[in-house]
This record gives sequence, structure tokens and C-alpha cells, in this order.
Amino acid sequence: MPQLPYYEIHAFADTARPLSGNPAGVCLMDAFPDNAVLTGIAESNNLSETAFLVPLGEDLWHLRWFTPSVEVDLCGHATFAAGALVLETGKVRGETAKFDTRSGRLEVRRDRAGFAMDLPAIGYRPAETSRALEAAMGLETAPQAVFDIDRIHGAIYQMWVMEDEAAVKLAEPDHAQLKRLNTNIILTAPGREVDFVSRFFAPASGVDEDPVTGSAHCSLAPYWAKRLDKPRLSARQIGPRPGALEVEPKFGRVALYGHALRYLDGSISV
Repeated sequence: MPQLPYYEIHAFADTARPLSGNPAGVCLMDAFPDNAVLTGIAESNNLSETAFLVPLGEDLWHLRWFTPSVEVDLCGHATFAAGALVLETGKVRGETAKFDTRSGRLEVRRDRAGFAMDLPAIGYRPAETSRALEAAMGLETAPQAVFDIDRIHGAIYQMWVMEDEAAVKLAEPDHAQLKRLNTNIILTAPGREVDFVSRFFAPASGVDEDPVTGSAHCSLAPYWAKRLDKPRLSARQIGPRPGALEVEPKFGRVALYGHALRYLDGSISV
């Protein structure tokens, strides 16, 4: 039975808090098997995303991402985890790990903050919410602003800006109802100790709440940079499993900086 090297990496971990950040599976293979096998591995891992890497050349891999139910077009934290892994295990000869993905060429490099990653910015535009969505989100106060986000994984994406950090922290969404409404929601607000905070609920993509979401910050970073008139910002995702990062939007891209801690090494039998 073939053995595939497998790792679990905690991306965007808060180094002051153990067992924080967003767990991502990273699986190394020589060639991609059938999609049913990839989906089965991701479902068995039961993490928000598993990254599958196949080498294409020096310091270059083909990278694909799977939730426990679907393949997705962009996953920030699993890309960050994959880059940290190949950099830390000596698989990169140069300074940068490069990945060809459904979202184009993505790169991860070492940085004074741990690691740095470059992703495409994801656009947003003013929108309205619905009574059904407001009821599903379980909020004590209404959002100050609502934006539609350009599609990422096929479901509808919205960003809701709340008055303060407490409103984000106390949200208790009905995940089943959000899934029926085919809508994923980013909640965000000014932070008490950082520039902004957020939580991300994505039941329409197979993940009830994602701990620290790289792709969500591709919309959050441009929004808060414009609102606060600040080029580089500190951020925390403040759900049950928190994490920390810094973000810097520029020229239609977003740089994300943070730590990635290796939690588990092993192998998968398929």
C-alpha cells in the first residue's frame, strides 16, 4: 500500500498561545490520483483544507486544495502551510517556494515575521443583506456596512462590517441555514489591540467556521487599509481557535505575514 508523506501545519499561529492558528494538511505526492482519492483524503483529514503538492521543477510545485467536500480555487492558509513546509524541510534551493494553482502563480518566502505570502486581492462592492441572512447570523446588532465579495469557491460571499470587536466575537450563526442560503460570511470590526479583527463562516463551502482565513484577508486588507489609511496592518481572527497575521495590500495583491508551526509529521496509506 503506497505511503504518502503527510504533515499538519498550524498557519498564522499566535506564538504566545499554544495550539492556535489554522490547521492545514499538506500531502506530498509524485502525481495526482483521481479526484475521488484526493477528496477522500481531505474528508478523512477533516481539516478545513488539505493541500496536495506535486513537483514541477526546481522550487516549483503544482498545488491543489480540497475541503472535506470540494476542491477550491484559492486557499491562503494551506498555501502558507505548504510553503513553510517545503522551505523548512530543505526542499527549496532558493529563497522562495513557488506554486502553480487555480489562482495562478503563488509564492511563499521566509520573512522576519516567520513567512510571507503573496495572494491576489479579491474585490468587493457595496451590497445589501436579507432578513434571512441576518436571522441566520445570530447577531445582537446589525452590520454597519455590507459588501458582496467576488466569487471564490462558487458560493455567495459577503463581508459584514460591525461596530466593534464584541459584535464579531459574540456572533452565533446558524450554519445549516447559511448553507441553505448558499452564503459565506466574513464578519469584521476594528480591533481593540490590533487594527482589525474578523471571523469567517463558510458552511456553503463545507467549513462551518474557518480559524484563520488567508483568502478572506485578500478583501479585508484592502478595505481596512483604505479605511484606516495605513499601508501595513495587524490582524487577528478571533473565533474559538484564534490566530494572528499582518497584511499589506499593494498593486492589486496582498502580502500576508505570520508564523506556521509544524504540529504533526507522518504518512498516509492509500
